[in-house]
Amino acid sequence: MSWEKPAGEMEYSGQHSSSTISNSTWTAKKNKLFENALAIYDRDSPDRWQIIAKIVGETSADEVKWRYEILVDDIKSIESDKVPLPDYGRDHKSSAGDLTNAELRLKHLNLNRC
Repeated sequence: MSWEKPAGEMEYSGQHSSSTISNSTWTAKKNKLFENALAIYDRDSPDRWQIIAKIVGETSADEVKWRYEILVDDIKSIESDKVPLPDYGRDHKSSAGDLTNAELRLKHLNLNRC
């Protein structure tokens, strides 16, 4: 899938891993600010992209909207099983039956219902 790039800032072709951004640096910190702002400002928020751009900082409303479109595209690909899940393999079996070490850690952290 190809997206138009706003104001010559970026190009996108396919999964987000093949995207390139020029004239812009998108850090993990910016991405977290972007995700948090998306959770607060929904599609009915007036001036959504401008507000999110201000929260993220050093970016444009066009870029945050473009990144949102990439995110939506990636989610659709994942949900439609177009993105294969990694094969993590199984850890060695624990003394607690057939649970792996990773499963036991999740159970003890109450993150997995075993």
